Amino acid sequence: MEQILEQFPIVIQSLNVGFLQTLKLFFVTLLGAIPLGLIISFGSMSRFRPLRYLTRIIVWIIRGTPLMIQLLIIYFFPGLVLDNPIWGGGEAGRFMAASVAFIFNYACYFSEIYRGGIQGVPRGQEEAGLVLGMTRSQIFFKVTLLQMIKRIVPPMSNEIITLVKDTSLARIIALQEIIWAGQAFLKGSQGIAGVIWPLFFTAVYYLIFNGILTVLLGRLEKKLDYFR
Repeated sequence: MEQILEQFPIVIQSLNVGFLQTLKLFFVTLLGAIPLGLIISFGSMSRFRPLRYLTRIIVWIIRGTPLMIQLLIIYFFPGLVLDNPIWGGGEAGRFMAASVAFIFNYACYFSEIYRGGIQGVPRGQEEAGLVLGMTRSQIFFKVTLLQMIKRIVPPMSNEIITLVKDTSLARIIALQEIIWAGQAFLKGSQGIAGVIWPLFFTAVYYLIFNGILTVLLGRLEKKLDYFR
């Protein structure tokens, strides 16, 4: 116990640094994937068949393969196959590669949620808008989009919670997120080796952050109840 108390400040400091990296990856992914997913959903619903089929094939590939494989390909492919290591070897390069992989992966998942939400709005409302003289863009932003948001909040909430945990996969390309930081004390970090208890503390970070997100997303869902 005395040894743990001595190690505690060092471990917590390291876990805090790793958790900041996890938070960074989480928020960057959301900022990129939420708008990109909407764009991809438009492609998957396009009346131009080649674009619709191409978009759906890409979404099928991304959703049908592990995110870990996508991370490895995006990070290593340019350097090993194209002989153009665009990401570099530093932490910033690894973070950029992880961000690209996460954004594209989650945008494809979000696009299917968007598509379901948009197509779930009754067609008659669009026709009523056209009769009233509204343009299709006005109908989308003032009628369809608002109702779609209400429909997609529960499935989007699930994906966002999953994203928090999926950030741990970034350690496969040596991004120093919180799991990496906790595991480092098993191998020997800052004079500490063979210690497993920091890994249990990483779970506490995830639980607290997911708890906060669950409360916030639950409140958002309640605020959107007036669309029923």
